Amino acid sequence: MMPRDASELARRLARDAEAVCRHYLSKGRRQGRYWTVGDVRNTPGRSMYVRLSGPDSGPGAAGRWTDAASAEHGDLLDVIRESCGLGEFRAVAEEARRFLSLPRAEPTPTPRPSAPQGSPEAARRLWAMAKPLAGTLAEAYLRTRGIEQAHHAGALRFHPRCYYRPDEHAPTETWPAMIASVTDLSGHLTGAHRTWLDPGGFTEATLGKAPIDTPRRAMGDLLGHAVRFGAASDVLAAGEGIETMLSLRCVLPTLPMVAALSAAHLSGILFPDTLRRLYIARDDDPAGDGAMATLIERAQEAGIEPIVISPRLGDFNEDLRLLGVDALRAIGRVQIAAQDVARFMELAA
Repeated sequence: MMPRDASELARRLARDAEAVCRHYLSKGRRQGRYWTVGDVRNTPGRSMYVRLSGPDSGPGAAGRWTDAASAEHGDLLDVIRESCGLGEFRAVAEEARRFLSLPRAEPTPTPRPSAPQGSPEAARRLWAMAKPLAGTLAEAYLRTRGIEQAHHAGALRFHPRCYYRPDEHAPTETWPAMIASVTDLSGHLTGAHRTWLDPGGFTEATLGKAPIDTPRRAMGDLLGHAVRFGAASDVLAAGEGIETMLSLRCVLPTLPMVAALSAAHLSGILFPDTLRRLYIARDDDPAGDGAMATLIERAQEAGIEPIVISPRLGDFNEDLRLLGVDALRAIGRVQIAAQDVARFMELAA
């Protein structure tokens, strides 16, 4: 098969990406604009993300996938090959053509709300309803995580009664929540992240999050975008979690940072044109290692110097909570460039 034929097959599959995922990655599930599953071989889990909508090619294309745990990525032809255990490309192409000729079940029509659940419009509406962080349960939550001064640059708000639905069949609940704005490189809001909080306060079991199955969820258009703490120019630090990056901001309060919200999204963040050095705040787990490897490769290809900074414990918030701010400052100081210590680090008096 000629490469042009393979590209056309991949494009046709991508136009029906959700049906492809439901058929070949049946142990996963749809989450907003993505299909999540354990890996390309249809293992249960959540480390692999498939984009369900987008352009035919280029950044954000439909059908493109990334596995944060392994750093694998590809298109829907790769999904067919791996999930079916096919060795030769001829067999992959035949299976793809067979799938494309299958009749499609007609979806049950449902009323479409003006701002669909999980859309960027719904995220903007939620952000508009939330209030400033100061004096709220969300600010108290951050303090219990060791973050005494939240250098969040306006990226965080609080909602006292944020809707939470465990699944599509369960009744809606309301919990207080910390709301984070997800923005693109121009600062336009594309999504929102919710951390539902326990009104009863902090425990070691929940770390202050609500006692529900998934106390963190994101909505909107996330791929390539992030929660941004400060405007990046030539230097930027990037990591997964909001609390992780705010912990680093406690000792590097003027260093621009982004929280990508997951390992998969960290590996796909978009770089500002002016960026010359990227600090990658690594989480000490397999998914974090996979995201780090992908991000290093992408940065080097873009002519950006990547520098990995690692926590002593599981992540930088653990370092802050369990070891203290002075220890975190020392951990960071020996890992960042000397000129950035002078430029960004808040040194102890």
